[in-house]
Amino acid sequence: MGTTQLESVQEPKYWHLKTVLSEALDSEFSVGEILPNERDLAARFGVARATLRQALEQLELEGRLQRRRGVGTTVAPPRMGVSLGTGPHTWPGGSEDAWQPVDCTADVPPAAVADALETARDEPVHIVRRSRVSHGRPVAAELLYIPQPSVPELSGIDAPSGAAHARAVLRELQRLEPERQENAVELGSAGADEAKELDRLPGAPVLVVTTRFIALGRTAALSVATYRADTCRLTFGDSGNVEIHDRHQRQAS
Repeated sequence: MGTTQLESVQEPKYWHLKTVLSEALDSEFSVGEILPNERDLAARFGVARATLRQALEQLELEGRLQRRRGVGTTVAPPRMGVSLGTGPHTWPGGSEDAWQPVDCTADVPPAAVADALETARDEPVHIVRRSRVSHGRPVAAELLYIPQPSVPELSGIDAPSGAAHARAVLRELQRLEPERQENAVELGSAGADEAKELDRLPGAPVLVVTTRFIALGRTAALSVATYRADTCRLTFGDSGNVEIHDRHQRQAS
């Protein structure tokens, strides 16, 4: 592997380096391959390690690279198109829902969630935990808060433990007639639990999508879904759904 010196350019050196590195990823590396260490990369491109780190961080934000605990920096697979919402008038857990239930517990939700659900702050609700996988990698984790009045017929016989319990709660929720959904999106950073579930480092950028499911004139359920920011580009279509587009779709749009 030869040494590549960067030409004198007007744009920031790290930004030009990012472009050069991106071309190298396309031509010299395969998906999942581990990059050389920072010292070797900095020597190859004739830049300071601080400049190299800036370029690598930018490529990570763009979804070209992944930093994996205990492995190093690897070439990321392309961003995949994944639909977020299940439609403006359907419940979570439907036949075309891509989320996978993990478990369900009854616990007191955060105060902000209790206020949105219009429940007492010390009142337990059903908390369904679900995960989302695309092309073999985790892309999102969700907590779905469902108050007791939304699933009044749920019984201990119908609701065993783990994922089966979660599915039972979702089936009961679907007895209600949905009216609409309200989505909100904000940028955040992954906490320790989220980072572990999403195979990211704590503090990594994430997109937090909050969805209120309205039925009978009230919030029947509240979803807080955390998406890896390096895998997602969100757009809102005419249908009200939220979709995630891959890098190639973005370039074509």
